[in-house]
Amino acid sequence: IVFGDIGTSVLYVFTAITGGRNFDPELVYGSVSCVIWTLILIATIKYIYFALNADNQGEGGIFALYALLRRKKAKWIIYPALIGCAALLSDGFITPAISISSAVEGLNHIYPSLPIIPIVCIIILILFAFQQFGTNVIGRFFGPVMVVWFLLIGSIGLVQLAKDATILAALNPMYALTFLIDYPNAIWVLGAVFLCTTGAEALYSDLGHCGRKNIRISWAFVFCMLLLNYLGQASYCLNLPAGYTTDSIFYDMMPKGFLMPAICIATMATVIASQALLTGIFTLVNEAIKLRLWTNLRVKYPSTHKGQIYIPFINGVLLAGCLTVVFIFQKSSNMEAAYGLAITLNMLVTTILLGYLLYVQYKRYKALVSVFVLLYLIIEGVFLYSNF
Repeated sequence: IVFGDIGTSVLYVFTAITGGRNFDPELVYGSVSCVIWTLILIATIKYIYFALNADNQGEGGIFALYALLRRKKAKWIIYPALIGCAALLSDGFITPAISISSAVEGLNHIYPSLPIIPIVCIIILILFAFQQFGTNVIGRFFGPVMVVWFLLIGSIGLVQLAKDATILAALNPMYALTFLIDYPNAIWVLGAVFLCTTGAEALYSDLGHCGRKNIRISWAFVFCMLLLNYLGQASYCLNLPAGYTTDSIFYDMMPKGFLMPAICIATMATVIASQALLTGIFTLVNEAIKLRLWTNLRVKYPSTHKGQIYIPFINGVLLAGCLTVVFIFQKSSNMEAAYGLAITLNMLVTTILLGYLLYVQYKRYKALVSVFVLLYLIIEGVFLYSNF
């Protein structure tokens, strides 16, 4: 459940970066280097290492940070906490829409005239109908699928790397820095690059459902599979002929005979991506109710597992929001900037609150904490500007 969101970003990140038509080597090398180092700096260091330590009685997310800081009698923290809450709720409208749409749109590679929106809406309706049974029921069914998904994306990337491994040079962060300084309109590309780390906030919000150690141990495997796939997509782009265009680099890499099974696995994985965020939002709203920042709502506990929460009213609101987004934007490529904007706002809020918590906890290291916070405010601030 936890890695569904960040794990399905491979479906649309490189297509968003290249627009499906610009395969300039400078763009490919620079952008994949940016993707790799975004995953290292934001997903790994900020969230997996630092944020997961900031739990409130086992729960994670914006309001867990708020609850920890409220004891320090800092009244101003309520404002960034509420902004972060609003951003995560808006993300709850967009994540199922963009994730499921990006997977199902692969069907157009087989059936070009097939209408995609009705299929996406049916899947979304089924997903939200299942929420009442809890993530325990869903997790038992989709857990093995998620493992298959990561093995699939890793192996597909490895096949491309075996053909041309020169892209491995992009592991050097100098490619990312040179790209940002020298490449024309690099700031526009960063908005697409940022999509690679969109699930990081969701995995922090889901801390109470899965546990810190489970998330950290699993991340080593997940990160390696993501790395292989992004490098594989970049390698594939370098070898495309001049004038080539595509709606999905990810699906183009697939062997033609395996395309339909890949679409099915991708669709199930994007359902899990949506689940990761929905469970996080239920936790977030439940925390808000406890903190008296939200009106009382009926909260259900659909399983015996400690972290399992279901809030019928929020489920209905999110369902309506998701369907609205699908009908307004029509295609996943049209949702990318709005998606990145919602996540970046959320991450900036987390950086502010997490930085203040570290500042209070480690008073002897105020200078180091200040450098840490400033670095992440600059990185995420640049991503925010790009998405705007």
